[in-house]
Amino acid sequence: MPDHTPPPQPPPPQNPFADLPQPARPSSLRVVVADDNPVVRAGLTALLSGRADITVVAEAADGRQACEAAHQHRPDVVLLDVRMPGVDGISALPYLVRIAPVVMLTYSRESEIVQEALRRGAGGYLVHGEFTADQLVDAVRDIKEGRAHFTPTAAGALLARLRQDQTPIPPLPEGLGRSSSATAYGIPESAKSHNQPQVAPLSASLPPPQVPSLLTSSENLSQVQSHVGQSSSGWTSGRPAAPDRARFQLSTREAEIMDHIASGMTNQQIAATCFISEKTVKNHINRIFAKLHSTSRSEAAAKWIGTAPDSHRGLG
Repeated sequence: MPDHTPPPQPPPPQNPFADLPQPARPSSLRVVVADDNPVVRAGLTALLSGRADITVVAEAADGRQACEAAHQHRPDVVLLDVRMPGVDGISALPYLVRIAPVVMLTYSRESEIVQEALRRGAGGYLVHGEFTADQLVDAVRDIKEGRAHFTPTAAGALLARLRQDQTPIPPLPEGLGRSSSATAYGIPESAKSHNQPQVAPLSASLPPPQVPSLLTSSENLSQVQSHVGQSSSGWTSGRPAAPDRARFQLSTREAEIMDHIASGMTNQQIAATCFISEKTVKNHINRIFAKLHSTSRSEAAAKWIGTAPDSHRGLG
């Protein structure tokens, strides 16, 4: 009988790159979120965790927890609130910056707090309501690479500090800034600005952080707020588009109550603050939820402060 056995197949071609190491997959950017408001904390975690290259490795409700989480997880970036019970963010900051870059993410817009945070080593300062969700994500990525981010309030405070600092500066290169250079081109001395601040180098106006004792720190924000002062506006790449709250069409009172909800207040606290009854607060909240297309305080707060995925796309 004839042999019907198929002829042997040639071996598959050898992969010439088989012995080379495989390229490493990009590691996820690890973040610690520290904020005493559980609604804000949950919103930030949900927003950042929704990005393929970012992982929230821990949450913290105060400065001490933030330091413990940073020591344990060694994150790439820490998002840090200012006002927290126990150890506040300003007191914890010098310890955290030893471990990872820190971005202040807060409602605190006082210029003296902004300046003290930068003096103690913060790599950025973002005020809620002055940035979009995408800008927050970009800031987290950039801070890891050493690129600072400031929202308008923080940038204005930094600019005010630079303009007020009277530290002598070395001569500018190539004769820049000399009055003779201006007059040579027909610009009279009288045309000079009425406000001629001496702008010190950044390193002079923001000296290295002084490290207090965390275990014995009783330095409250009231003490921190005694150093410097003023505020204006400006973002490092132009003024950002803040969350479009106008589209919610809240009344002035409803917007006020929504701010209190986002800050973590209970109905009883809101009633006491606004000098209205709890029943009136509940009625306002029902109308707020309807306008924000939300079914819970956390969902409404996330949309209000701009951490919900659809915060800048329209109602849904």
